[in-house]
Amino acid sequence: MFAALLLHTSLGQSEEAIVEPEQVPVASARPNILLVLADDLGFSDLGSYGSEINTPTLDALAQEGVRFTNYHTAANCAPARAMLLTGVDAHLAGVPNIPEMLAPEQQRHSHYQGVLGSNVVTVATLLEGAGYHTYMAGKWHLGVGDGQLPSQRGFQRTIALADSGADNWEQRPYIPLYEKANWYADGKEYQLPDDFYSSRFLVDKAIEFIDSNLDDGQPFFAYLPFQAVHIPVQAPQEFIDRYMGVYDGGWDELREQRLARAVELGIVPAGIDMVQMSTTGDWDALDAGQRRYEAKRMAVYGAMVEAMDFHLGRLFHYLKARGQYENTIVIFTSDNGAEASGPADPDSLVARRGPEALGYNTDYESLGLKGSYNTISPSFASAAASPLAYYKFYAGEGGMRVPLIVAGAGLPGQGELNHAFSFVTDITPTILSLTGVAAPEGRFGGRPVEPMIGRDLKPLLKQEVTRVYGAEDAVGYELAGHAALFQGDYKLLSIRPPLGDGQWRLYDIVRDPGETIDLAAEQPVRLQRMLSAYAVYARDNKVLANPPGYDHMKQLVINTLYQRLQTPVLVGLLTALILLPFLVAYRARRKVQ
Repeated sequence: MFAALLLHTSLGQSEEAIVEPEQVPVASARPNILLVLADDLGFSDLGSYGSEINTPTLDALAQEGVRFTNYHTAANCAPARAMLLTGVDAHLAGVPNIPEMLAPEQQRHSHYQGVLGSNVVTVATLLEGAGYHTYMAGKWHLGVGDGQLPSQRGFQRTIALADSGADNWEQRPYIPLYEKANWYADGKEYQLPDDFYSSRFLVDKAIEFIDSNLDDGQPFFAYLPFQAVHIPVQAPQEFIDRYMGVYDGGWDELREQRLARAVELGIVPAGIDMVQMSTTGDWDALDAGQRRYEAKRMAVYGAMVEAMDFHLGRLFHYLKARGQYENTIVIFTSDNGAEASGPADPDSLVARRGPEALGYNTDYESLGLKGSYNTISPSFASAAASPLAYYKFYAGEGGMRVPLIVAGAGLPGQGELNHAFSFVTDITPTILSLTGVAAPEGRFGGRPVEPMIGRDLKPLLKQEVTRVYGAEDAVGYELAGHAALFQGDYKLLSIRPPLGDGQWRLYDIVRDPGETIDLAAEQPVRLQRMLSAYAVYARDNKVLANPPGYDHMKQLVINTLYQRLQTPVLVGLLTALILLPFLVAYRARRKVQ
């Protein structure tokens, strides 16, 4: 254990890792694995993917390894995390949607509980059994009941946020569904420190866990799921200052700039088109005060991304000082695309009322700081996903295609781009392959378990093959009625109303990642073949239909009211009052169509 781990400023951003130089352990023959997960990070939110945001740590990692440009995940958090950690489709793993948005009709089924089932095994459990130390610091959101916390799913040391999100400056819930922000340390309820800022704190904990056993020569698996950039979007002032004025040109200008940069970097092909989302507002129609406020909302977003990158850099510095970095494989990705739940007019009375009822303010001067509730609207979320269509929750490329960077011990890639299709269920099989650990076959721990469906990406990383999915291999996906199927270079897609029309469309997402040209009429044979493949996927993975009139935001409101009405009526009525502005803002967004 080294004597002085970190130095803090009052905001916790100018610290440097301090390491005792005489204590450098011998690296294990097996590689350490560091799995880093951003929350709601858009496809082009990193410098190495076309962003204006300063992300030197991750950009350097990209130059050391491989950037995947055609990697897909689930379009919201809990299903993505379930597949990431198990290699099993989210429906069979028990997490077809976040529990907060599941309808009662669906929750009658055992695999529609929104919590990780006992019929799957986490990569942490398998690595622990193979002699790895296993650690987690960050957002869990896969269950809090008996046997569901990460400390009971293979992680030896944990600090975990059980909820879908929370404040980044203090222990405070961000939506009325939660009475408090539910943090756990090694399976027990935990009180956050007074100087908490999420990205700094989680890296501190990751360093503490890794350092606690480093001298015994055993390798480690560390899972670091950040809160950044989930709402509320918050960052220290010194980072916000760097982005003031950067977004004064608006979301359309930003979307075009990112496209141009992504083409220059080779992330997307030249000459592609982008769709104009119906939820994107008219920047020029805003008055000067509105443009000023919108630009700062996005400035805080950029600042939060950079703060995450800064603190990840401290972890890398620690690993290098302790002689572990060269023997560590780092995997960085995001759980889904950018979040677009921010109201189009955040300065309106109804948009302010919800955050204020929870004790937050939305004032311009303090935006992003402690006590502030900040979000970005669908307009800037579309820019964060540039040049892709849609964003979080929707099965368009902007909701599902995110960055994936893999670099480290024994991997030859040096700044390589990989354009092969890959999916979130591939991460666990890849980690097992890189560490020489076998996947369970049929049974584990005395019980039957679901087989992993993901593919091992190591042959891609080793540059031994050009793709791991053949032209006829089909990968299906569904979330609350939004559906997709990937096969070769093509994608079958259906988006439910109000943003879509529920019709099936066909896209070549290699040549048209912006999903601008529907090929359904031009290629009817391919369309029918992929529709048949989707029907097989839905049957095999027990996909349930939505109840009539289902809407994910409406269901969130209903579930919150139901939970609160278990307490006295007065509390339920107060909750309804708190939720009303959120519902009004969502309905206003629907009217944009």
